[in-house]
This record gives sequence, structure tokens and C-alpha cells, in this order.
Amino acid sequence: MAAPVRRYDPERRQRIVDAAIRVVGAKGIAGLSHRSVAAEADVPLGSTTYHFKTLDDLLVAALRQAGAAYAPELVLRPGEDLVGALTRLLGGLLGTDRTRAELEYELYLEALRRPALRPVAAEWCEAVVAALADHADEVTARALVAVMDGITLQALLTDTPYDAEYAREILARVLRPA
Repeated sequence: MAAPVRRYDPERRQRIVDAAIRVVGAKGIAGLSHRSVAAEADVPLGSTTYHFKTLDDLLVAALRQAGAAYAPELVLRPGEDLVGALTRLLGGLLGTDRTRAELEYELYLEALRRPALRPVAAEWCEAVVAALADHADEVTARALVAVMDGITLQALLTDTPYDAEYAREILARVLRPA
């Protein structure tokens, strides 16, 4: 009997990560397994365990990808101040793409239970702080990240619509000189 033919599939690892994100989006972290991801990616189960020995390894890759998609490129529009830009950024996240926000924050918060994810969650925070570097000092940038996380979590957890005026007021208070 001839050995099975191996197909060269350089995109397989990426398809597995994409599938993991879809599984978490549809079923939550609790629905994530090598088997559920393999089925979603349409790859053999052995492929998921070859590329990701543990579920933590797979979650790290998924969180890193979600974080890269989230980390904003902070661009102020003509006549727009930092408060306006951040209010708009939050509005985009919570208004038009709320499902994506839920997915990203579920992955982000999973770091509370899975220490392997904490360095990636920290990278996510640092990326947002870096995006604010041209507009605020480091302490203020970190405070803005904390406030934006708080506004986002409150909106997601209470299933309330994004309140741009509230966000604008809170962000302005952080930026107001003492």
C-alpha cells in the first residue's frame, strides 16, 4: 500500500487560526477545541495539533491576530481633536462591528483564566498606547486605553447602544489639564 500523498498547503496554519476565530465568534471560548476548529477549517484533526500543540497555542495565535486587526491606526481627520478621533474609533467598534468587538474582547478577557494569553493581551494594550504616542504622554495614553476598555466592556456587557456623547465627555475629562 502506497503512503498517503501529502498536499503542500502553506495557508493551512492561517486557515486554522481564522477557523478558531470563527468558532469563538459562534460558540464562545467554551466551544473551542481542536476538533471544532478542524471541522470549521476543513482540515484533518492532526493538522490542528501539528500547528498548535495546545489550545492555548491556538488561542495565542487567534488573540494575536484579533489584536493586530484591532490596534488602531490613529488618524485625526482635518479639524478633529484626539477626543473626537477616539470617540469615532469607539463608535466604529461598538456601532458598526459589535460582533467583532465581542469576539476580540472575549479573547482578550480569556487571559484572566489562561496565563499563556497574558503577554499577548499586554501586546494589545501596548499597541494602542503606541498608537496614542504622537498625541498624549504615556501615562495619559494608558489612562485613555483603560477608559476605552471600560466604555467598551460596559456597552458589551450591558447590551446598551454606544453613547458617543458619554464617551466624548469621559475621554475629555482624562485629557483635561489638572
